Amino acid sequence: MDLRSELLKSIWYGFTALDLEKSGKVSKSQLKVLSHNLCTVLSIPHDPVALEEHFRDDDDGPVSSQGYMPYLNKYILDKVVEGSFNKENVDELCWTLTAKKNYQTDKNSSTVLPEKDAFRLWCLFNFLSEDKYPLVMVPDEVEYLLKKICMAMSIEFNCVELEDFFSQDSVQQSGITVWVFLEMMNSGKISRGIDKSIISMAIEEVYREIVGDVLKEGYLWKKGQLRRNWKERWFTLRPSNLSYYTGEDRKDCQGNIALDGNCCVEEVDDDQILFGRSKWIKNVLFPVLPDRDGKRCMFCLKTLSKTYEMSASDTKQRQEWTTAIQTAIRLHVEGKKSLHKDLKLKRREQREQREKRRQAKEEELQRLRALQEERERKLAELELLKEAQKQAQALLEQDEQRRRQQHEQLQRALEVQLREAEEARVSMQAEMALKEEEAERQRKRIQELEEMQKRLEEALQQEIKARLDEEAFRYAQAGLLAEEEEKMKALMSLQEEQEEYILKTQREKQELKQEMEAKSRALEEAQRQLEEVRANRHRVDQDVVAAQRKLRQASTNVKHWNVQMNRLMRPIGPGEKRPSLGSSFSSFQIPTQRDPGLRLRRRSGSEDQDEESKENVDNRAGCDLEKRHSHASNGDMDIP
Repeated sequence: MDLRSELLKSIWYGFTALDLEKSGKVSKSQLKVLSHNLCTVLSIPHDPVALEEHFRDDDDGPVSSQGYMPYLNKYILDKVVEGSFNKENVDELCWTLTAKKNYQTDKNSSTVLPEKDAFRLWCLFNFLSEDKYPLVMVPDEVEYLLKKICMAMSIEFNCVELEDFFSQDSVQQSGITVWVFLEMMNSGKISRGIDKSIISMAIEEVYREIVGDVLKEGYLWKKGQLRRNWKERWFTLRPSNLSYYTGEDRKDCQGNIALDGNCCVEEVDDDQILFGRSKWIKNVLFPVLPDRDGKRCMFCLKTLSKTYEMSASDTKQRQEWTTAIQTAIRLHVEGKKSLHKDLKLKRREQREQREKRRQAKEEELQRLRALQEERERKLAELELLKEAQKQAQALLEQDEQRRRQQHEQLQRALEVQLREAEEARVSMQAEMALKEEEAERQRKRIQELEEMQKRLEEALQQEIKARLDEEAFRYAQAGLLAEEEEKMKALMSLQEEQEEYILKTQREKQELKQEMEAKSRALEEAQRQLEEVRANRHRVDQDVVAAQRKLRQASTNVKHWNVQMNRLMRPIGPGEKRPSLGSSFSSFQIPTQRDPGLRLRRRSGSEDQDEESKENVDNRAGCDLEKRHSHASNGDMDIP
């Protein structure tokens, strides 16, 4: 049973409490209040418009439980997060709604349970009730709950007074409701002569054990981790943890020990505590040191990080605590959150098995009854058969007497006929002799006809065989002709493929020949171009040599003009005449020996790596030389 099912049980009581007319429908205004309160106790945000939007097609009429369930699941239960709310608050809300309408008792009566005890019994009823609506609890679960309460009160459960109640057909078939259960508890049949405080403590203990998942709780001595002193604490064991408090009221929590599959609990022998020996416990060497405080009935709870030493009041309590802790660890390892949920499922399975066995037993009894009825019917039939046999025996005797009389009459008639037959035999012998002669002739004729028929049959068989052989030969000949035709077609197709392959080969040969001729022409053209390139290269080399020669000559001329310029640029003394060489010398610049233009030309003249670049350099060099010569002839030189 998951959390949603538990919540739905309590909410179902709240919904039915709002259905005052018992029509199965509740007004939307009341559902709004119920939804808002549920959102508050479940710690989820409430959307006040969601209900109106969900039922906007039915604004006027009330809403049934089937119509409210989609809204409840989508906007409330789907948003519930386990652990973020206190389920007891939800139960108190739904109990408040349903108790006002259904739980009305005489407050002055001494047997009436207090409101808090009635609420806890209501929660216990919801927990143990069946998972179908309306909620009921089967008699076995009622007896189990009453036994738990009586055990908590330390009294023996006496079901004699409740036998009449449990034996009712309606209770056996459909179970009892919670209000009938509370009425039975208020009747005093269980708690007669017991103080109310004891009943309240017993109900609270059972409530905490079943609904609160408390496996065991009580006082234990615990040894500190740092100060190593013993203190008495109130321990509460649940399937997932072991908590300890300063007192029974569980207000001041001193610690919480998480239980998982890595935890284990070990008992410590009292003799070892006294004598300080080590002992192998579950294949683990556990060293035990004598305690100066004299604590006995000790046991240890080991986790991955710590080892907790505790001491019980007696050996029985120690055994109960170790067994309960091992049960909690087992539940955690098996992934079960509650021991009593598991026990409830097991009891339900046992009831189902008992019901199946009961049904099987009833079916067996019905089968035995049917066999008994069949046996009685067969005995009655046997009696009838015996009576019929007697009647048949009397009829048989009467028939035998009639048959004997008829036999005598027939014998007399046969004697008369025998005499007549003897007379007729004599006359018949003569006729038989004649008939025998005629028959002999007929037999001979028949033999001849039979021999002729045999010969005709043999001839017919030979003719049939010849026709079959002829037909077989025709089939074989037709098969051979078909096979010959197929082979002829295959031969013709192979011949056509061969001719096509020959034509294709000839075309490929011609194409290859043309391609070879084209490649030969291309090779000849490439060789011719190579010869032309070589010739051009030779001419370019000659031009480069001529250009270098002209460059050297130009360099000589430049040197000569430099000397002349140096001579002309001397300072003119007083009385000397300036030579009239023209105004072009004023703007003349003398190139030095480190002129980058001259180096570039010398370097370009010496490179012969690429034929095209060499030809371009030579052409530019020739053009520059021609320009210089033309400028030199005009008396003006410009060197870049």
